Amino acid sequence: MKNTKVMTEGAIFAAIFALIAFTTVILPVLGSVLIWILPLPFIIYTLRNGWKPGLLLFFVASFVSFIIGGPLLIISAIFFGSGGLVVGELFRRKKSAFTVLLGGSLAYIVNLLFYFILSILIFDIHPVKATQELMIESINAAEAMLLALGQDPSAQLAQLVDFTNQLIVLAPSIIISTGAFYALFIQLIAYAVLKRIGMKVPKFKPFREWSFPKSFLWYYLVASILMIIGLQEGTALHIVMWNLFPLLEIVMTIQGLAVVFYYCYAKKLNKSIPIIIIIVTIIAPFLLYIYRILGIIDLGFELRKRMKTRNE
Repeated sequence: MKNTKVMTEGAIFAAIFALIAFTTVILPVLGSVLIWILPLPFIIYTLRNGWKPGLLLFFVASFVSFIIGGPLLIISAIFFGSGGLVVGELFRRKKSAFTVLLGGSLAYIVNLLFYFILSILIFDIHPVKATQELMIESINAAEAMLLALGQDPSAQLAQLVDFTNQLIVLAPSIIISTGAFYALFIQLIAYAVLKRIGMKVPKFKPFREWSFPKSFLWYYLVASILMIIGLQEGTALHIVMWNLFPLLEIVMTIQGLAVVFYYCYAKKLNKSIPIIIIIVTIIAPFLLYIYRILGIIDLGFELRKRMKTRNE
């Protein structure tokens, strides 16, 4: 009886996934929203029934997706299914939220890397070079428009041109950050859905308590010095630093934002203030520099601990 229920539920979840995945293809605008819930059938089903039934769902969903939409949908099934399977099993084992995030990130990063290589070897399409070509076309169009308006475009477009030229070098960090951020957002969405259906899983600590190991400060300082000194282009160290440094900047930004959230909490400010700060940061990205400085100070001098001591 139990096996019949598990199999029936699996068939329903496989159909739900295939339907959502098919919708993302035929309705791209709606698909940009639906891609954030595609792993949920795998997460919920694996959390309820374990990794073995979850693996069976993965194969069934892949087969159904292939029948409905061909190779394109089976690629979606592999990407979203494997990530959802990993996250669901880690939830079931009551692993910490950060362990779940790490597992989900690794699953999506491996998938992205696999598709990156597959695209080059099978379809003879280099995703980064294709993106570069599109960006160059956009830059040329913008340059022509600015010239027509009588403005000098060189200064305004210089940074964008430099970024486009470095895109090949930055490919690893783009893949890593994309996989990690997707895993984070999926996990947050999963929390909301699982709460609605009465399933409890370990959650993240409040953001104000987030903190990275102090060793990250030294990595960041060493990387900053090397970037200031300058490295010979094309060398292994140059490629490593160009990929490591942006990731470390993200770490310092998160650390600094956690300090801001802690300050708002310690001062008992309105709960909407941190949300407003995030929105303002999106509008005014220069604030990221301030958050990085706060992150450096917090890691180096335990700023939040000093705030706590002072408040006591």
